[in-house]
Amino acid sequence: MTGTGDLYRIWIYLSQTPLLWLTATLIAFAVGDAISAACHRHPLANPVVIAASLLIAVLVATGTSYQTYFEGAQFVHFLLGPATVALGLPLWRNRAGVRRHLLPMLAALTAGSLTAIGSAVGIAWAFGAPREILASVAAKSVTAPIAMALTETIGGIPALTAVLVVLTGILGSVIVTPLMNALGIRDFAARGFAVGVASHGIGTARAFQVSEEAGTFAGIAMGLNGAMTALVFAVLALAL
Repeated sequence: MTGTGDLYRIWIYLSQTPLLWLTATLIAFAVGDAISAACHRHPLANPVVIAASLLIAVLVATGTSYQTYFEGAQFVHFLLGPATVALGLPLWRNRAGVRRHLLPMLAALTAGSLTAIGSAVGIAWAFGAPREILASVAAKSVTAPIAMALTETIGGIPALTAVLVVLTGILGSVIVTPLMNALGIRDFAARGFAVGVASHGIGTARAFQVSEEAGTFAGIAMGLNGAMTALVFAVLALAL
């Protein structure tokens, strides 16, 4: 019969194996997605929030450091790069519709991107945040791989940016449906584009749960916002 000491040694061995934390991440998301489905995709039952909460609870309960966890989770993190590049696919597949609505989309993109950057930096500046914090909050509405790379170019803290990106995505995915309903916006293309600009990948995932059209335009917006923000950061890098 396996004793407590043996179980502890087995756990120590497994906890040092990258595959354990990769598996834990996938299981946590599967559980979060199942709970979200059981709640009929209610905005508050966000699978990313549930999965993150479960993983945090496990890491705290087992005394596992983030560095140990990330040795396994880095495989998922690596896929963010190819996933970001793949954002060009919905843009290409819907190029006819994009051409038809090019001017309003560009107007919405410009307004949304500049508002996201300006409001974040302005609020942080008003509270007396130092320069590196201002540089870190500027890219909060861009998908993580792009946001972290851009932040580094202007002297920010990429790790802080990553946290802010996740929080922004979670907040956007939770409030987008009730907010759009309250505003009386029924056009799913417009709803999706708005959440894609403001809340990147997590918001886009929520948009796909509501409507395929909304998800498609959210993906287009997320890709375009990454490019738009990169241009803004290039100007900032020259100015700073």
